[in-house]
Amino acid sequence: MGFRNYRVNIIVRVILLAATIYLLFYTLKSNLFIAPVIVAVVVIFQVASMIRFLDKTNRELTSFLQSIRFSEFTRSFQIEGMGGTFNELNKAFNEVMQDFQKVRAEKEESFHYLQTIVQNIDVSVIAYSADGNIELINKTAKKLFQLASIRNIKSLETLSPELVHTLLSIKPGENKLVKVQFEDDILQLAIYASTIKVKDKLIYLVTIKDIQNVLEEQETEAWQKLIRVLTHEIMNSITPIASLSSTLDLMLKGMVAQGNGESLQIDRESVGEIQEALQTINKRSTGLLHFVNTYRNLTRIPKPNFRQCSIRELFSNIEKLMEDEIRSCGFEFVVQVDPESLEFTADDQLIEQVLINLLKNALHALNGRPQGKIELLAFVNKRGRITLQVIDNGPGILKDVLDKIFIPFFTTKPSGSGIGLSLSKQILRLHNATITAHSEPEVETVFTMTF
Repeated sequence: MGFRNYRVNIIVRVILLAATIYLLFYTLKSNLFIAPVIVAVVVIFQVASMIRFLDKTNRELTSFLQSIRFSEFTRSFQIEGMGGTFNELNKAFNEVMQDFQKVRAEKEESFHYLQTIVQNIDVSVIAYSADGNIELINKTAKKLFQLASIRNIKSLETLSPELVHTLLSIKPGENKLVKVQFEDDILQLAIYASTIKVKDKLIYLVTIKDIQNVLEEQETEAWQKLIRVLTHEIMNSITPIASLSSTLDLMLKGMVAQGNGESLQIDRESVGEIQEALQTINKRSTGLLHFVNTYRNLTRIPKPNFRQCSIRELFSNIEKLMEDEIRSCGFEFVVQVDPESLEFTADDQLIEQVLINLLKNALHALNGRPQGKIELLAFVNKRGRITLQVIDNGPGILKDVLDKIFIPFFTTKPSGSGIGLSLSKQILRLHNATITAHSEPEVETVFTMTF
């Protein structure tokens, strides 16, 4: 029609429709045959056109509401040919769509922001439903479990059945500690759970943190405090005993040198026995002082002198020192570095001390066994961490003993001091590294240092 105003458009359409209806009645009275049919068709067309014209606003409004319902905020609305009132409606529609677009963009930015945080924090985060289906898992969790993708918690069954049971049974607000033996590493996992509801679906949100290093550090600090207390108390007790026994020994020697002396009232034989007993006390006290001074080394480890070290050179030095001793026992000695150019930042002298101690322990374990074999290995594990291993095929270590071998003063050797492995563990702690032991009786024992 070309009219720009809605009201004028409606008025004109009504007038034309009325005129056409009047014409229809006029033709019917005139006994014409073809003209009424033509006029009736025109009436029908005008009614249909008016209905379509009136429905146009409803169609646009319906389209607008459906766009909101299905979050289609990219389209714009333009109801043309309707006049000023509908121009305001167009403007209102488009402003609402722009507001929705802005809100959606802000939500998407917030979502990506939270996703970036979750994916990059150093705490493992897993969200899963009650049946174990995973809704979200961050990169730290995938790295922790060495998995490229995981869809269900039960997929971790091969890693640790205990871990799977804990994750599926943990309650909101509960903390759990799970120990997992993962290839060359021991993981001490602290697990905390909370729940959220998403679309009437209960989701478990679990954070997992490997606190192995923290536990080891606290354990080491506790033992150092204990050692300091023990050495202080023992030194305070033994020092005067040693001094007193030495003084008494000198006094009795003087008394014996003076002869029988009537006021002494003691014979030479008795004096000799007392002197011998005091000498024994003095000797034992001196030995205890030496014993205490030995254990004080646990709290006096020198600060590491870090530098870039070639592991091949480190192993070559150890091989020169230990090869003759190992081969003289008839044992096979295998040294392997993969790749040969492998390097790490460490105090090579302290690490050498640890490796020699482990190799001597392996020699002791293989004593008297035929076809003994000791391996000294270096490689990069699946987590990208440099790993050193000392492996022997000796009798192994029993499980109840394995948990105690790094405790100061604990030893299974008749002549052992019980500080070697504890000292090694502290040296590794100073390197921000770990040392663990794994043993299968009569198969092999593996000591693993991970940097």
